[in-house]
Amino acid sequence: MRVHVRLFAGLNRYVTNKPSGIPFDAELPDGATVEALIRHLGLPPDEVRVVFVNGRAQPLNFALTEGDEVGIFPPIGGG
Repeated sequence: MRVHVRLFAGLNRYVTNKPSGIPFDAELPDGATVEALIRHLGLPPDEVRVVFVNGRAQPLNFALTEGDEVGIFPPIGGG
């Protein structure tokens, strides 16, 4: 299955040379989870804080489906 991915706040450096937030497609086996996508992309698990699927925050064990739009964010600090 194919999902549409956007990486934010520097996570793109692990996968693509595109600027942060530019979408790209990832091909995964049917029934893959958010956690499987993170592993597939080679993202360090400790650098992933929040994952949105179709605009809603989801846990790592959430099962993805064809065409899902996934946004992955690292921890972000500010003040």
